[in-house]
Amino acid sequence: MNGRDALGRYGEDLAARRLRQAGMAVLERNWRCRDGEIDIVARDADALVVCEVKTRRTGPYGHPAAAITPRKAERLRRLASHWLTERWIARYGRPPTGGVRIDLVGIVLPERGAPRVEHLRGVA
Repeated sequence: MNGRDALGRYGEDLAARRLRQAGMAVLERNWRCRDGEIDIVARDADALVVCEVKTRRTGPYGHPAAAITPRKAERLRRLASHWLTERWIARYGRPPTGGVRIDLVGIVLPERGAPRVEHLRGVA
C-alpha cells in the first residue's frame, strides 16, 4: 500500500466511525462496479446514503468539498443507482422509503493536532 492509499484508507476509517457516531449503519465500503467505486454506503434511518470520502493534508488543495464537481456529482448519482439496483432492490424488491442521499465526509489532516472531520449531507 502506498502513502496515498494509506491516507485514503485512514480517512475512510475516520469517516465510517463518524457516520456510526451519528447513528448510521455502514452497509458497505469500497464497493466497485464498471463505473467506479463508492467509498461508503450507509443507512440513515429509512434513507440510503452514498458517501464520498475526501482526505486532504493541509496545503494547496483546498477544502475536500471542492472535489465534488458537477461531473463528480453525476458520477456519484450513477454509482448510487447501480448500487441501489444491484444490492438494495435485488434484496428488498423496492427502493428505500427514505430515498437516496449523497453525502461527503471531508477530512483535513493538519500538520499538528487532531484531524478535522466534517460531514456534509446532500451534496449532490
